[in-house]
Amino acid sequence: MAVMALCAVIGIVAPILLAWWLVKKYSVKISTILIGAGVFVVFALILETIMHQIVLKGPHGATIMGNIWYYALYGGLAAGIFEETGRFIAMKWLLKNEPGTASTAVAYGAGHGGIELILIFGLTMISNVALSAMINSGQAETLLATAPAAALEQMQAQFNQLETASAGSYLIGIWERVSAIILQLSLSVLVWAAVRKGGKYLWLFPAAIFIHFLVDAGAVVLSKSATMVATEIIITAEALATAAIAIMICKKARL
Repeated sequence: MAVMALCAVIGIVAPILLAWWLVKKYSVKISTILIGAGVFVVFALILETIMHQIVLKGPHGATIMGNIWYYALYGGLAAGIFEETGRFIAMKWLLKNEPGTASTAVAYGAGHGGIELILIFGLTMISNVALSAMINSGQAETLLATAPAAALEQMQAQFNQLETASAGSYLIGIWERVSAIILQLSLSVLVWAAVRKGGKYLWLFPAAIFIHFLVDAGAVVLSKSATMVATEIIITAEALATAAIAIMICKKARL
């Protein structure tokens, strides 16, 4: 529980500190960061979720969910297309009057990746701490007894996971989120170059979709065939490689 609480603090505080540092150090606008956060919510959490409800509950949903390769292909493409398209639209129209420097792209990425860290990691850890406290106090059975039938199986699985997960697995979660932030910042730079420079740099937009797909689809497959540490090593390598490409593009495109 102590490690989960630490993860919750990091998940909430780290994005806020990153945003504060960018504003103070590079004088970026808070509005740029908030636009990044808003686009993630709209495109990843709302629009993409709606599509998942349609596709995965449709006639082919069972087939996709039952095959790891189909699920990786579908999930990776969905994440890449929705998030990078949202990024492109925001940078093309919502940030069209902002300075064309790399700091604007990084600020957007801090909002996009930061709200992901808060909502998907930070708040989840807060929920885990609360549920763990209930389990330790013997209230789990009472909660399960009063839960709706539709949610019972999911709640039982969540309780089982909390009871069996090690502290180390949550620390690996921090590692995973660091890689995700690096990736979000880097992809923002690639799409920013495609938007602002155009021409020979337009290929960076589909490249960002492909990289996003590759990382997410790979993570799904690796989760079934490799250890958590091995999976995170590969994802970190992909994130750092994307960051290296982003830095090279910044220098070449003079962002």
